[in-house]
Amino acid sequence: MARAPLLQLTGISLTHGGDPLFDGVDLVVQPGDRVALVGRNGSGKSTLMKVMAGLVEPDRGERVLPPGVTVGYMEQEPDFAGFETLGAFAAAGLPEGEAYRVEMAAEGLKFDPATRVDAASGGEKRRAALAKLLAEAPELMLLDEPTNHLDIEAIGWLEAQLRETRAGYVIISHDRAFLRALTRAVMWIDRGTIRRSERGFEHFEDWRETVWAEEDLARHKLDRKIKAEARWAVEGISARRKRNQGRVRALQAMRAERAAQIRRQGTADLALESGPASGKLVIEAKGISKAFGEKLILRPFDVKILRGDRVAFVGPNGVGKTTLLKMLTGEVVSDSGTLRLGTNLEIAVFDQARAALDPAMTLWDGLVNDPDMAVSGRSDQVMVRGVPKHVVAYLKDFLFDEAQARAPIGSLSGGERARLLLARIMAKPSNLLVLDEPTNDLDVETLDLLQDILGDYDGTVLLVSHDRDFIDRVATTTVAMEGDGRAVIYAGGWTDYRAQRGEDAPVRAEKVAPKPVATPDAKVRKTVQGLTFTEKHRLDALPGIIEKLETEIGKLSDFLSDPALFQTAPDKFRRASEGLAERQAALSAAEEEWLMLEEKATA
Repeated sequence: MARAPLLQLTGISLTHGGDPLFDGVDLVVQPGDRVALVGRNGSGKSTLMKVMAGLVEPDRGERVLPPGVTVGYMEQEPDFAGFETLGAFAAAGLPEGEAYRVEMAAEGLKFDPATRVDAASGGEKRRAALAKLLAEAPELMLLDEPTNHLDIEAIGWLEAQLRETRAGYVIISHDRAFLRALTRAVMWIDRGTIRRSERGFEHFEDWRETVWAEEDLARHKLDRKIKAEARWAVEGISARRKRNQGRVRALQAMRAERAAQIRRQGTADLALESGPASGKLVIEAKGISKAFGEKLILRPFDVKILRGDRVAFVGPNGVGKTTLLKMLTGEVVSDSGTLRLGTNLEIAVFDQARAALDPAMTLWDGLVNDPDMAVSGRSDQVMVRGVPKHVVAYLKDFLFDEAQARAPIGSLSGGERARLLLARIMAKPSNLLVLDEPTNDLDVETLDLLQDILGDYDGTVLLVSHDRDFIDRVATTTVAMEGDGRAVIYAGGWTDYRAQRGEDAPVRAEKVAPKPVATPDAKVRKTVQGLTFTEKHRLDALPGIIEKLETEIGKLSDFLSDPALFQTAPDKFRRASEGLAERQAALSAAEEEWLMLEEKATA
């Protein structure tokens, strides 16, 4: 007998003071489901998860939870009011004698349950919230960015726990390696609708590109049909003096359908401009070491970093990765050894604590008050790689709308703060880029774009990250801080490091750019075995032919619009009319040929 779903949402609609965030959303979570919930930053993933948890009431729709089913939600900002320690918070509500579950989770997640709440960091509080969820062991777990503030060892421990559990779970995460390892289905939020695929996250990007290619093809067909019907409607007036009203109504319906379609959100306009080339030697450290009191951070360590290197620093939280990074740039002085920095260095820093962002400032002020971006005498422009640009225009490049320009930075989500910080460091030329946990809170598309621009960047990159996939895609060298002050240099990224240590590792992420979407307007074509060489060449040429015919038709139509032309120049009128008819026939034939070849190519 089939088991009842763990959770069902039907017809869910939710509006946050403007356009609907969701409209008519239906979804079901079955027992044992292992689902990735994905979507762009701002698409509503966290809000939908709160609706699933029963913490946000939708405007319309129904949430159905069968009797006896327990749902646990990992809060982004848990309320610790009334609790003295992290352990007391995590154990609240557990049956007597089961507090050991919290101790086990705390060991794997690397926090001390005895830590006082008022002395705990934000990362420790989030780990306590995750431990609370795991200790409660609900039948359905809702996990919103569970790997944030976890180091790679703790992420591995959490993967093992989730792999072994019999509970169902839904995960929001930017960590592609984590999602690939755990999920067997994907729910994708895209422009207020939910799509579901019964394949794991490793297949998501191919599925997304297929969906978008089909959408673009359908939109292109509709646009062509609207153009053809619009020409008929205009020409039919003079040609027949009477129009088929049903056909006119159909044209109006097609136009309404096209207007109702929601355009996909573009990607952030990320760009890095290398400053003047640094010397070939960027950093050379010999015998540098560091200790804070009794705590040894780094034993004597040697490293030479050359122009163009991409160096990743990995290791457990608290081992000293950020400290080593600051030692190598001269921000923190070593206890011993020597440090030599190369010539002409221009450094840009992405700080994991977002310390460069004042939460009380507006986005506008945060840019124009930056000394590196200020334009003398102008309060509405910023200097972007040597060129003045309006503040709002630059914010739009990073997917902020005009209304957000005057909002406080403190109101931004984690992903939005990361994008704003990227906007600041990418505005000025640099030749040494220091990235401390840049991937936290960024969506997959922005991560792909960041990876691409780092690949094209002429300068040098120093990277601290727990994102194994991102390290594999970017790094050419990995410095592993293995505890007790030891730092060891390995060639390659995370997978190479694990292999050289003789440890098992997931399949390497290929260092390739994302596949292009098959968009007719951009003349990007998907090459398949179904087309011959001649057909492929013809398919590439047709958009240009169609555009030329449309231009000629427009000019001839304008010429023939003169009501006196037939009387004053009958020969010209006749030749233009014949030319117009020929081109209209050629346009219809070209459009039909394009549609036939495109359907064959994407079959």
